[in-house]
Amino acid sequence: MVVLFTMASCSKDEAPVTEELNYSIDLNLANETDWVMANEILQLVNDYRISQGLTTIKRDQSYASAYAVDHTQYMIEKSQISHDNFGVRASALKERGAQIVSENVAYGYDTAEDVVNAWLNSPGHLKTIEGEYTHSGFGVIQNSEGAYYFTQLFYRK
Repeated sequence: MVVLFTMASCSKDEAPVTEELNYSIDLNLANETDWVMANEILQLVNDYRISQGLTTIKRDQSYASAYAVDHTQYMIEKSQISHDNFGVRASALKERGAQIVSENVAYGYDTAEDVVNAWLNSPGHLKTIEGEYTHSGFGVIQNSEGAYYFTQLFYRK
């Protein structure tokens, strides 16, 4: 079995972070995502995928979204976007049956259309959106100033 991990972000200054091996997560975290915005993002991503002859992605409001929210909260705490500890998120989803895992992150976009358009115009993010994924989890949260931070985890079962 080959497991592929990919990721793309909108930041150039990312330092590697040592990853801890703890796959437990509070599933209630998934409820903290802005599901109106997340559902709009998923619809736009799926509209794009359909236009390219790709299959649609299903929303995961459980583990993937809990991990995405946890990471989005981390980025808000650090005031920067990153893929820190991506390996932990990917391994946790792999433990639950994922074959491949990827993520897109972003900051500061006000609408689903803006963040998806930014991702579609970025080669790394586009590659993730066009990947052979079946499910997606979301961490879409505003910081105390009202700016959105985004984590979208993609995986294939």
